[in-house]
Amino acid sequence: MTAAPDGKLILIVEDNEKNLKLARDVLQFSGFQTLEAGTGEAAVGIARQQHPDLILMDIELPGIDGITALQQLRADVETARIPIVALTASAMTTDRARFDSAGFDGYISKPIDIKAFPGQVRAHCERARRGRA
Repeated sequence: MTAAPDGKLILIVEDNEKNLKLARDVLQFSGFQTLEAGTGEAAVGIARQQHPDLILMDIELPGIDGITALQQLRADVETARIPIVALTASAMTTDRARFDSAGFDGYISKPIDIKAFPGQVRAHCERARRGRA
């Protein structure tokens, strides 16, 4: 974990090692702290223990998928208010509607744009902070 000047802790849930490394490296370079999970089950456990400021959730995961992990996190009073953003290559309009109806707080498509990605994550964190104020 790398210290972030604004203290934002991001849980990246991604089973593809290259995608995980890229997201982690870009976020850490931009000053975020990061946690990592390769499965939905691990994501739920880490979120319950660490209470990150934001979760970036892949949808296609081994074990439980990202939508099921989202549902489990929303059902738990300890994690229900953590903002969760879908981070996925599924970019069809119907996919986005499915993510919205599932209860994700936002959507970032893969492959990530390394120049835009930190700003997208920061914007989701800021939107979530304003929503809690």
